[in-house]
Amino acid sequence: MKSHKDLDVWRAAIDMARDIYELTKSYPKEEQFGIISQMRRSAVSIASNIAEGAARHGTKEFVQFLYIAVGSATELDTQLEISKAVKMAEPERLDAVQAQVTRITMMLRGLIRSLNTKHEPRATSHEPRDKNGQ
Repeated sequence: MKSHKDLDVWRAAIDMARDIYELTKSYPKEEQFGIISQMRRSAVSIASNIAEGAARHGTKEFVQFLYIAVGSATELDTQLEISKAVKMAEPERLDAVQAQVTRITMMLRGLIRSLNTKHEPRATSHEPRDKNGQ
C-alpha cells in the first residue's frame, strides 16, 4: 500500500464526512455545539483514524486505529438514530447517510479481518509430529 488515499474505505469515509457536513447544515442552529458537533467529529474521526493507522509502521498498530474508526462509525450511527428519533432531518436523508456508515463499518471490519489473516503466526517446522512424521 502506498498511502491511505489508496484505500477505498478511506475515500468512502471522506465522502460520508462531506455528506454529514451537508446534512447537519439543515439542523437547528441551537444544536451547533450539540449533536452537530458530535456528528461532524465522529465522521472526521473515521477518515482520520484510517489515515493515521495506515501511516504507522506495523500491522498491529494499523488494526488498532481501524478499530477506533469502527468505534467512531458506531457513535455516528447512534447519533443518526437520535437524529431520526427527534426528527432533525428527513428520514430518507438520514437513512441514506446511515447506509454509508453501515457500508464503511463493513469495509473496516473486512480490512481488519484481512490484515489479521495475513499476519497470523504461521506453523513452524518445530511443531510436534505424530509417530508417522506428520
